[in-house]
Amino acid sequence: MSLSSAALAQRPNTPAIYLDNQSSTPLDPRVLEAMLPYFTEQFGNPHSESHVYGHNAMAAIEAARGEVARLIGADPREIVFTSGATESNNLALKGAAHFARAHPVGDKVRDHLIAMTTEHKCVLESAAALEREGFAVSYLPVEPSGLVSPDRLAAAITDRTLLVS
Repeated sequence: MSLSSAALAQRPNTPAIYLDNQSSTPLDPRVLEAMLPYFTEQFGNPHSESHVYGHNAMAAIEAARGEVARLIGADPREIVFTSGATESNNLALKGAAHFARAHPVGDKVRDHLIAMTTEHKCVLESAAALEREGFAVSYLPVEPSGLVSPDRLAAAITDRTLLVS
């Protein structure tokens, strides 16, 4: 019996409360309803637009991109879909760093990032990869409260800082 099964067996009339939404989240029934056709009938690869299945999949993605953009007041070109948190974090850190390097503000180089030591592994790995590329990274510890000290953060920010994670 797993730990969670054992815990539930001890309190059989107590409903379980799922709190690990960082790792996975129960699927909203409206999302399932909207996505079901793409799991069962319209299962094309959106990058295979040479056939109707791929074309329909790409059209659905672009429609979703437009809807998300409309909901948040963005341009659809600003909406990027990723496979999950790791890809999103990698894209955010590396994208911001490489953009800052390629687009200095006047004569100011922006090549410094700040990350907390408690960051997700993928953030720490992206930061380490950027260090190997010549970026400077400051790793700040957190207080017992789990928050970073505002004074410590302020002291770490320089005119070269491009991102605080």
